[in-house]
Amino acid sequence: MLAFPVLFSGAGSVKAAATYQNLEYHEGRLIWPGGSARAAVGRTGVVANKKEGDGATPAGTFPLASGFYRPDRMGPPHSGLLVRALSRRDAWVDDPVDHNYNRLVSLPYPAHTEQMWLEDAVYDLLVVIGYNMDPVVAGAGSAIFLHIARPDFTPTAGCIAVEKDVLVGLMPLLGLGSTITVRG
Repeated sequence: MLAFPVLFSGAGSVKAAATYQNLEYHEGRLIWPGGSARAAVGRTGVVANKKEGDGATPAGTFPLASGFYRPDRMGPPHSGLLVRALSRRDAWVDDPVDHNYNRLVSLPYPAHTEQMWLEDAVYDLLVVIGYNMDPVVAGAGSAIFLHIARPDFTPTAGCIAVEKDVLVGLMPLLGLGSTITVRG
């Protein structure tokens, strides 16, 4: 069982310690103040110059923008991030020529997208990493998330993945101003 420094207040509500936490990925570990856990990244590693479809995780420091969860598999997580339930129609545009590139849309959608409602558990809970969002640069990479790892920790398509219990435990520590720094 993992321990996370959270303070409890009110009738079952959870609040993070005084300030929200920043995360770091380095050499196979996701690190936060007071803890760390095994993490998987993109199949081609961490790169400074990410391109759409290269299978790499982008290096740098990025905001943690928001979160999503599968309401049929879990309840809403406690978090300082804006978190909403996924729907079967949610998708993320990964077509660099589309005007909604690297954004959430609803299906059906005319451009190529990545479905968010998956059969496996990797997107049962996820945090949107604010990579290539302000401004969006066509072809620089899309749909970079912190999500649940597959049981064998196989590489991702460019995201960072940790065990479900780790991500659930981190959610109360994350909020407005939280970042992730990714180093190879």
